[in-house]
Amino acid sequence: MSDLDRRQFVSAAALTLGAIRVRMVAGERERPETAAWLDDVKQIDAGLLNVGYADVGPANGPVVLLLHGWPYDIQSYAQVAPLLTAKGYRVVVPYLRGYGTTRFRSADARRNGQQAALASDVIDLMDALKIRQAIVGGFDWGSRTAAIVGALWPERCTGLVCVSGYLIVDREANQEPLPPRAELGWWYQYYFATERGRRGYEKNRYEFNKLIWKLASPTWQFDDATYGRTASAFDNPDHVAIVIDNYRWRLSLTGGESRYDERERTLAGAPAIKVPTITIASDFDGAAADGAAYAKRFIGRHEHRVLKGIGHNVPQEAPAAFAQAIVDVDHH
Repeated sequence: MSDLDRRQFVSAAALTLGAIRVRMVAGERERPETAAWLDDVKQIDAGLLNVGYADVGPANGPVVLLLHGWPYDIQSYAQVAPLLTAKGYRVVVPYLRGYGTTRFRSADARRNGQQAALASDVIDLMDALKIRQAIVGGFDWGSRTAAIVGALWPERCTGLVCVSGYLIVDREANQEPLPPRAELGWWYQYYFATERGRRGYEKNRYEFNKLIWKLASPTWQFDDATYGRTASAFDNPDHVAIVIDNYRWRLSLTGGESRYDERERTLAGAPAIKVPTITIASDFDGAAADGAAYAKRFIGRHEHRVLKGIGHNVPQEAPAAFAQAIVDVDHH
């Protein structure tokens, strides 16, 4: 079984974990007493997109770029951002293509969810904001994108924080079948491969994504208001198209755009990452939580941390631990 297959197997199996005692390595799970939201959203033209993004903290501070995944949005970093701005960082949190207020600048642009496109969006945003370098952190799609930025554009990164480690996709490896229990964990990918699945997601995206939150973070007791703040980001007119394309692309059911071919060829070779990196694992990662399966992909300064009792949405479930990782990858 390849490293990628192993990562897929244990992550899928972790979705079946029941509730366990909620503890972190450094103490009890964090439960912020007051909600903070990233409500001040700015817009800027960047490459193919007009990007909606939060930009908080001192304008001349070192930049931290934080990336969300599916089915989440910028509010995953609502508690992380003030912890970082208090330490002098400028924190930029963009909506991905297909989320929130981010829009394609051309009606004719392909609604493409492939990994190289998402990473290229990050570089386009940094160029538009005149950000030469940043610490880049993320989880889910955002972790994959952060790793790709570190692999393809290391000169733009001063550090990485990647939840669940090395998630760069090799589509050829993805063609290899997994054990049945692991395949069961990826049920939604196969659902999305069908027209019924696309229509079902279009019709039921709010209920669908709330279910994913519960499966991916079984011990996180989020309330309806918290989910509702993020669910509004799914109203984006391109949301369904991007999500469906992302998962179909991974299974080689759709092709990417030729403009990204060279980058995808590099990524298919599982490039090593020399940028200083902290990887974070949680209960979501199951048996792969020790990070051994991907440690060799990080050839620069690398530290691995395990948060117990935490699900997939690490920044929202354990904001202090995530923020500390950002600070530590910068200073150590």
